[in-house]
Amino acid sequence: MIIRNYIHKEILQKLVWIVGLLVLIFASNKFVGFLSDAAEGNLPADMVFMMLGFKLLASLPKILPIAILMSTLLVFTRMANERELIILEGSGVSKLIQLKIVAQFSFIFCLFAALVTMYAAPWAEQNIHNLKERAKEESDISGIRPGQFKEFSQGDRVVYVQNFVPQKSLMEDVFLQVKEDENLGVLASDNARFEFDRETGNKYIIFNNGKRYVGKPGSLNYEITEYEKYAILIDNIERKSEGIKTAALKTNEIISSGDMSHVAEFQWRISLIIICLSLSLFSVLVVQSSSVEKRYTPFIIGISVYLIYSNLLGIAQTLLRREIIPELIGLWSVHLIFFTVLLILYYSPRIQLNKK
Repeated sequence: MIIRNYIHKEILQKLVWIVGLLVLIFASNKFVGFLSDAAEGNLPADMVFMMLGFKLLASLPKILPIAILMSTLLVFTRMANERELIILEGSGVSKLIQLKIVAQFSFIFCLFAALVTMYAAPWAEQNIHNLKERAKEESDISGIRPGQFKEFSQGDRVVYVQNFVPQKSLMEDVFLQVKEDENLGVLASDNARFEFDRETGNKYIIFNNGKRYVGKPGSLNYEITEYEKYAILIDNIERKSEGIKTAALKTNEIISSGDMSHVAEFQWRISLIIICLSLSLFSVLVVQSSSVEKRYTPFIIGISVYLIYSNLLGIAQTLLRREIIPELIGLWSVHLIFFTVLLILYYSPRIQLNKK
């Protein structure tokens, strides 16, 4: 009990630090990109931190496996270097018992990983999709400033507003200049609002209760029209709304679907949970099978195995999605191979991985 609690505490401490470090690195990288998008007007400033938070949550399933690998390696490498593993084995804590202790911790960790992977991450992906769609709608709106001119359609549309409420996309005391061939039109209204067509990506300004002036510059012959409602296209970008990614679908939706892309996504989510258990067990075995002269060798081996393991899972997911391999083989074959490696490491004689 004491030894189990000691090892669990050590792994948990390292795990918290590593997850925090990886999240910080990821957040720093993404935050710079989001700030750049906000500065270019592609992302409203009030969405930056929301987008960052959802991106972090969506990335957790990929962060957790490497975190449990590194934390277990750190603990057992230190214990090996300080001869604690030899003392444990001498006191009756065998290799199998050590594996059981780590497996107990990993099982609880896998429950947390399952909640994140199956529910939290898809929810975050769905919110990311919604924010991106909203950002498309507000990308030009966010650039409007009261008392300043704003150009659309490469200068063919110029709008001026006296007052602007971004939350409602509402403009007050609005003037819009429109160039159409040789004619120049001006629309004036007490209020107007933006509308966004998600099917086509077109953006409109809807004017209410105003006047429209159309004529040639320099001519006194102008046509004046009063209107209650007038819609004008200000940006035709011929863009359709992006479909929801498979990663954003709820787990119960992909389970009940027979689509192979959904089957591949479901197996991928399960694999992100399984890999946490298998990598933690591998960490213990690779340290136990190594000599202690070169303390960094287990880390090199561990990172290399993680890269191979995760890449093989990615390849298997692609092959399954394209129906090149059957569902029964899918990503499970990769896990079967890896657990075979674990059995070889456990039952084989001590391997001197650091032999000169």
